[in-house]
Amino acid sequence: MPPPQPNSSSVAIAILAEAPVPGAAKPRLIPLLGAHAAATLQERLTERAVATAIAANTGPLTLWCSPDATHESFLKLVTRLPITLKTQVKGDRGARIFAAAASAGGPVIVIGTDCPALTHVHIRAAATALQEGTEIILIPAEDSDYVLIGMQKPDAALFSNMPWGTGKVITETRARS
Repeated sequence: MPPPQPNSSSVAIAILAEAPVPGAAKPRLIPLLGAHAAATLQERLTERAVATAIAANTGPLTLWCSPDATHESFLKLVTRLPITLKTQVKGDRGARIFAAAASAGGPVIVIGTDCPALTHVHIRAAATALQEGTEIILIPAEDSDYVLIGMQKPDAALFSNMPWGTGKVITETRARS
């Protein structure tokens, strides 16, 4: 099989974000922070992820919102920043990632909002790797998941029946790619 050809087009970014609804956002942090503070944290993490993606300047940016794109914080972002809002599909994390990636119609990087250590340099490096022909790129998380997945073309097999939340995600993803 010949090596993949470099792709000089832009690399889209899809961010999966939860609405900062008190009592629903960051439920594991509510006992420590309280419902309002947990929601505020979610809002700030989303803003940070969007700012980081914009700074990477790799291509169009879509904020995939849950449960829908009508929350006030999402609507404020779209009025101030060059982003598109879309509603996440229903289903597990794999279904949501796959739908966001497939919607890009070309090379795409998918991130969440829970890793403020992820910088525009990381995103730009991932985009460059995709533009140079890398099929899939991952940045692992400390919990054996990943904080970024980039791909030339989404493959449902990377996300179907994945053991989300088990500490086996990065290993299983690598085995499937």
